[in-house]
Amino acid sequence: MIVDVFNMKGEKVETVELPPEIFEAKVNVALMHQAFVQQMANARLGTHKTKTRSEVSGGGRKPWRQKGTGRARQGSIRAPHWVHGGVVHKPRPRQYTQHMPVKMRRAALRSALTVKAQEKGIVVVKDLTLEAPKTRLMAQALRALVGNASALVLAAEKDAAYEVVMLSTRNLPNAKLLMANYLNIRDLFTYDKLVMPLKALDVLKANLAQEAA
Repeated sequence: MIVDVFNMKGEKVETVELPPEIFEAKVNVALMHQAFVQQMANARLGTHKTKTRSEVSGGGRKPWRQKGTGRARQGSIRAPHWVHGGVVHKPRPRQYTQHMPVKMRRAALRSALTVKAQEKGIVVVKDLTLEAPKTRLMAQALRALVGNASALVLAAEKDAAYEVVMLSTRNLPNAKLLMANYLNIRDLFTYDKLVMPLKALDVLKANLAQEAA
């Protein structure tokens, strides 16, 4: 697949061929869904907790004697059917972690990149550089590259240019800067366009192409 390469002003400067083993892979919808669910589940903290009758404060004595009052027998005012009583069958701390082999996650990522390429959602830039760390400059560059669409911007390495782009991107509500090594299926499908410099494309080749072959 041949795509155009742009500069930060949105001007075409050359073309590049996207590796077919990454951007023209077999699309496996079930695998992509599994990888997405796994990532969302692993992001959950699992710290939700409600108190049972043994954990609620109070209720240490029997409210009234067992017989002779005409009322129903009660053992504690903190039983679940009492106001301010304990809670039953409610969330308790737990682990939501799901495990998925690395090869399956990378195969799902190749499927997602293929779908993105088919939808014309990949924008390749020659270099990811800005003159100064200003949100206005990054907004102008993204408007020239992707229009009004949201954008996931990849970076190849954390160098001086990365720091400038990072500072210029962090206040944009419809854009996110991400290292190419950390590309994941959730972010890929959250944003409309994938903006990546040629160096980031090389990182994807090193991480995904060799295994696919």
